[in-house]
Amino acid sequence: MEKNTGPIYDFVVDGICYNKTGTNPATVEVAGGDCTGRVTIPSSVTIDEVAYSVTSIGHAAFRDCCRLTGVTIPDSVTSIGNGAFAGCAGLTCVSIPGSVTSIGFGAFYKCLGLTGVTLPESLTSIASNAFCGCSALTSATFLSSATSIGKGVFRDCSALASVTLPGSVTSIGDSVFRGCRALTGVTLPDSVTSIGEEAFRDCSALTGMSIPDSVTSIGSHAFSGCGALASVTIGNSVTSIGAYAFHGCAALTGVTLPNSITSIGAVTFGGCRALTKVTIPGSVTAIGDSAFCDCSALTSVNIPDSVTAIGDSVFDGCSALTSVTLGAQ
Repeated sequence: MEKNTGPIYDFVVDGICYNKTGTNPATVEVAGGDCTGRVTIPSSVTIDEVAYSVTSIGHAAFRDCCRLTGVTIPDSVTSIGNGAFAGCAGLTCVSIPGSVTSIGFGAFYKCLGLTGVTLPESLTSIASNAFCGCSALTSATFLSSATSIGKGVFRDCSALASVTLPGSVTSIGDSVFRGCRALTGVTLPDSVTSIGEEAFRDCSALTGMSIPDSVTSIGSHAFSGCGALASVTIGNSVTSIGAYAFHGCAALTGVTLPNSITSIGAVTFGGCRALTKVTIPGSVTAIGDSAFCDCSALTSVNIPDSVTAIGDSVFDGCSALTSVTLGAQ
């Protein structure tokens, strides 16, 4: 997201820079401007008697404009480029119109004053880290038909307490909500089929999670470090749980794994110190290294006949464990 240092615009109107992007019809993108306070971007600008429609906000257009406090984007704009508002620490208010279909990589990265955002129905693409590091962001509402949420979109939004996801989302990307320490709960729609690596890692206020039947995989470290997570319901379609998926979920007391599970990854439940009971279904064939290490409240485990491979140190540090029943492997 490096900002251009050479000539980066074709003309300036009212302090906002523009680049021509088309001639028939005549279109321009916003290229930047040293803006202070609240800025309203026009839907069109006229140069040499030619009216140009403003259709996009270019890459790094307002990057590090720390004095920018608000921006109104017109309905003519369909895309917001990579890093368009990155580092605009004073930006507290942004209105994203219903015409926008894509938000680029790191578009609002570390907009430290941004408190809320509503994503319109038109939006189909949200690139990685779009709102990463927006530490004052408390709510995010999706009205969009987006099918995926890119990697790290809300990573380290430490004040984010409320998220409304649309029924169109099919995947939760890697690290999407990592470090969202104020997030207490998220409702995953039935459209979601996968939860990426580190998706909810270090969401330390998350108390419960219901994973719908539509989900088939849970990535590594997906809920690692969620120290307040006391209950989790895993849907009946999940076949694999990645390594360290629930590592350090110290409040988790019990887990029932569905009959769809075929493998439990390394250190999946390591450090779940309140875990007293786990039900391993007959579909599981492999249990990874240290899968239940340091589960100091775990007293008994039944391993079914289906399990043919048990990793090293699976129950290391399980100081209360008095009974392990092995199947006829």
